[in-house]
Amino acid sequence: MTQARGTSNSTAVARRAAAVDPLRRLAGQALDVLLPPGCPVCDAVVEKAGTLCGPCWRRVDFLGSPQCSVCGLPFEFDPDPHPDGSDGILCGACVRDRPPYERARAVMAYCDFSRRMVLAFKHADRTDAAPAFGKWLARAGRALTAGADLIVPVPLHWTRLFHRRYNQAALLAHALGRETGLKVVPDLLQRRRKTPPQVRMGPAQRRRNLRGALRVHPSRRGRLQDRRVLLVDDVLTTGATASACARVLLRGGAGAVDVLTLTRVVRAA
Repeated sequence: MTQARGTSNSTAVARRAAAVDPLRRLAGQALDVLLPPGCPVCDAVVEKAGTLCGPCWRRVDFLGSPQCSVCGLPFEFDPDPHPDGSDGILCGACVRDRPPYERARAVMAYCDFSRRMVLAFKHADRTDAAPAFGKWLARAGRALTAGADLIVPVPLHWTRLFHRRYNQAALLAHALGRETGLKVVPDLLQRRRKTPPQVRMGPAQRRRNLRGALRVHPSRRGRLQDRRVLLVDDVLTTGATASACARVLLRGGAGAVDVLTLTRVVRAA
């Protein structure tokens, strides 16, 4: 009797849930009619929230091969084959000073157009773009996610997180995790002290600014041991932040670190 009653209750719950789903869809459709979703860059009406309109999509400078096999800097032409016959072609910067991470890849080049997109996502609450960005990251980072054990976002200091209300890198990490099925550990890395904004700093200043600013969360060290970590952020500028995070992760026990960002600054190596 008890079992029958339990089965009956479960069936009733399932029926109510089935009845609610169409109502939710109708409510969502009605909301789209009243407040149609807009392009994250220009606010033109789009079919799906978080996606770009046609004209903006055509302006995105998506990155791909040929590129530096380490930092992902795009080459303007196919370089000569590597002397040892491999395809591991490095840019001049990585030859001179190889970064601590193994590979870095980005979805698109950082320019005036993509800057507007990133700033809207980062500071103007356009978090509706995160699912679309997650799909882009999964596509651009296919080679990186294939061997990754977990995803870790670049952290914000708690004071900055309090004012911004969300960590854009963590939103990207979670969106990528949903696309790939990889585990996301949002608090594995921590900012132990507040650092000044790095927008106008050069590479050396950025390195000094980040010295001693990061640590592995003490209670998360066990999850890091010998794991291949995929570090996620919104922008790769000089690589100072990515390198500082990678060093801390490796010292904390990570087996290897790769980096995946939404955009990257493209400079001559």
